Amino acid sequence: MRWLPLTLLLWTAFTPVQSPTVKISGAVAHPLTLAASDLAALPRTTVQASAHDQTGTYEGVAVRELLTRAGVPSGEALRGAELAKSVVVTGADGYRVAFGVAEFDPALTDRVAILADRKDGAPHTGNAAPIQLIVTGEKRPARWVRQVVSIEVVAPPR
Repeated sequence: MRWLPLTLLLWTAFTPVQSPTVKISGAVAHPLTLAASDLAALPRTTVQASAHDQTGTYEGVAVRELLTRAGVPSGEALRGAELAKSVVVTGADGYRVAFGVAEFDPALTDRVAILADRKDGAPHTGNAAPIQLIVTGEKRPARWVRQVVSIEVVAPPR
């Protein structure tokens, strides 16, 4: 049994580390899987937001930008059955929150939601790393998902 710890150590040392990804799936025309480098190359949005008596400047990609790239209608095209869809954001720990698709559309709301990879000019650290959902205008940050791994667009049953 002495070889087991050494085997685990060697396996860990030589197992490639995968870059974290965010998957956008569900009722979308173009499912996406984006690595941190893909997110960093997309148009950036900066917001100021407060949580737990701390205000920060967060930088990342607008969720609306990601939904548009996945083929979710916006603006005047967001109507009828499209307005009944929800968006479920999930973190690596299984924490999930839901939004109406309209909550991400600037034609319908002034609030901004981003997948932030930076806070106050530096990459996220600790349990927020690498990507955290930040939603401006929320009274409580209960829907700020840490370590985002997926965004699923869900159509209600007919």
